[in-house]
Amino acid sequence: MQDSSQKEIQNNNVAIPSPHTGTVALFGEVLVDKFPDRNVLGGAPFNVARHLQAFCLHPVLITRTGNDKLRDELLGAMTERGMDIRGVQPDPVHPTGQVMVHMENGGHRFEILSEQAYDYIHAGVTRMIALAVQPELVYFGTLAQRHPTSRRALGSLLKSAIAPRFLDINLREPWYDLKTLKRSLNQANIIKLNNEELLHISKLLRIGGTDETTKAALLAEQFNISQVLVTKGEQGAWLRNESGAITDLQPDATQPDIHIADTVGAGDGFASVFILGLFKKWTPEQSLQRADQFARAICGIRGAIPQDDQFYAPFRTAWSLKKEDHS
Repeated sequence: MQDSSQKEIQNNNVAIPSPHTGTVALFGEVLVDKFPDRNVLGGAPFNVARHLQAFCLHPVLITRTGNDKLRDELLGAMTERGMDIRGVQPDPVHPTGQVMVHMENGGHRFEILSEQAYDYIHAGVTRMIALAVQPELVYFGTLAQRHPTSRRALGSLLKSAIAPRFLDINLREPWYDLKTLKRSLNQANIIKLNNEELLHISKLLRIGGTDETTKAALLAEQFNISQVLVTKGEQGAWLRNESGAITDLQPDATQPDIHIADTVGAGDGFASVFILGLFKKWTPEQSLQRADQFARAICGIRGAIPQDDQFYAPFRTAWSLKKEDHS
């Protein structure tokens, strides 16, 4: 668990300082989503990093892959997109992570394999990367903490980077436990989760409250969390800020319906635009509306990542984003 005084200092200054470099360290799994008909690079940290690169920030993905063909594909894809590859560690023993994606009842089910390279992220190398890039935000989740080696590496990153911490909760059975959940919440300044996860976590932690906003308030108080971001799929999202104010995004009936190809990666798309809003100092309303707009667009394509960078062009234009402009 991190020093409480350090977290208090960070919680009093969640906003990204300006001017800034746009550097985000994203820790965790990179893997291949194996669909019935194709393989797609994925993993929440990779997906968010790809989006942030397209949105003209500087993501640094800290992960580990096998010395295999999938690693070559990952590094090739990252290099082609101009992404920073310094944090992608090689593993001589364990394979690049893989997930079997089963399409069921209009949704998807993940079969996450064990003993993958991202379970063995090296703490010392992680510390060196953190000191070299000096991130202004750290993004992490729960899956990559399932093995003690990567847990140590995450601890090294958090000790080395004095920056706000964004926890993207993505509970995947059986790869989490109450201890990991508590430790993650204690380390976070901002958390993102969906409404089902909020109810599940509240039950695990024995948090009371008769409604979701009360549960979020009690969760934030217990773990000294500044912002709680709750997504509700097609029903929108809402945000509780450090003062307890709620910003509620309801579905926009005027928006045209999008044909849903699949919902893989929609939450990652939402998270990436919300993070972008922190750097751009958007209002909560702007951040939620734009994150929801982008997440819905992701649902219109197969997989979590668009094949063509032109997918991002309308968003860059609408949001006045420019390459190598982090101000």
